[in-house]
Amino acid sequence: MNLPIVSLATYAGLALLWLLDLWNWSAWHAPAAAAGTDSELDRLGLVPLCSGLVAALILLLPARWIRLDVRAWITGLLSLALTVFAVTTHLLPEEWSFLELACMLILLVRVCRTTTPPAVVVALVVTLGAAVIVLPYRWWGDPLWPGNFAMFLTLAAGGAVALGCYLRSLDARRARAIVAVRDGERMELARDLHDFIAHHVTGIVVQADAARTVLPIAPDQIDPILENIRKAGMETLDSMRRLVRVLREEENRTLRPGELVPQLARMVSDFSSGGEQDASLHLGTAARATKLAPEVETSVQRVVQEALTNVRRHAPGATVAVRVDAEDERLRVEVRNSAPRERSTVPAGGRGGFGIVGLRERVEAVEGTLETGSTADGGWRVTAVFPVLGTAVEGSPA
Repeated sequence: MNLPIVSLATYAGLALLWLLDLWNWSAWHAPAAAAGTDSELDRLGLVPLCSGLVAALILLLPARWIRLDVRAWITGLLSLALTVFAVTTHLLPEEWSFLELACMLILLVRVCRTTTPPAVVVALVVTLGAAVIVLPYRWWGDPLWPGNFAMFLTLAAGGAVALGCYLRSLDARRARAIVAVRDGERMELARDLHDFIAHHVTGIVVQADAARTVLPIAPDQIDPILENIRKAGMETLDSMRRLVRVLREEENRTLRPGELVPQLARMVSDFSSGGEQDASLHLGTAARATKLAPEVETSVQRVVQEALTNVRRHAPGATVAVRVDAEDERLRVEVRNSAPRERSTVPAGGRGGFGIVGLRERVEAVEGTLETGSTADGGWRVTAVFPVLGTAVEGSPA
């Protein structure tokens, strides 16, 4: 299992905190249990130990099983209820779980980073924050210590909220950068459409004027001119069809989680279905099991789509190989085409290089890298490398 360093650190940290809870329980209650002198209060010492395990289980459940806001509500309300029970009944030992505290702080960060709408965020922050701050009051027998430690936990909760808001701002900035790149790509397509039509229509007008001039003096030369006009019209229609197809692909490029692999297969199949060019797709086993952020999935799709579109527009007759592999916590996407049958004045990487510039900005916006260049056989290669979240295993955290 190829989990990112952050996930491994989270698992390790939570495991260490649970061991700390276990050591704390052993130090206070195990001797009495071993000697057979344990009281009801000693036996209830398992409650704080189990509360941490329950909080960790709720935190680490897969996202498809339970939404983030629901797990935050459950964890915060259960913790508050346990604290109120301990303070009002004095039936629980004066202990609390470090693991439970850590899980609530992590949930605070995640809620502030991803949850909407704002009213739900505020309600969850108040609930989780209150649960964190009153946690020391489970030491109901000490009049001073809980209040002093609650001040420290107030700072910890505030720090978790600040971190979540900061990460939210980074995500928003990255999303704005992606939108800006998309808008630039659409403008480039609009310029392409204008250039194609203007070029071909100008040729049609010039040849029509020539036909009008030639008709009175050399009627036998009209047929070649009309044939050229017909060819120019057909080329104009072909250009418009290609660009309309690209625009439709643009409109359908947004992915739902988990749709990347079938969408890549569909794009390659659609590319080959025209009959003029062939494309193949290789998906490595590790790549199939890789878990990506939604914006990274969309960027992977966009790289393949842009590369295939450029081959169709600028490398007629070329064959294409799309490879997607994962190693060293990175996803590598390569689109390589052979030399075209007819040499184009524009590289397959993009018209005048502007397509690649926009694509590189998009890839870098999701912390990836993009490389392009010609191949030894006269073709073109586009290689993008993206960060991964981990492998799509059943127990991966949300």
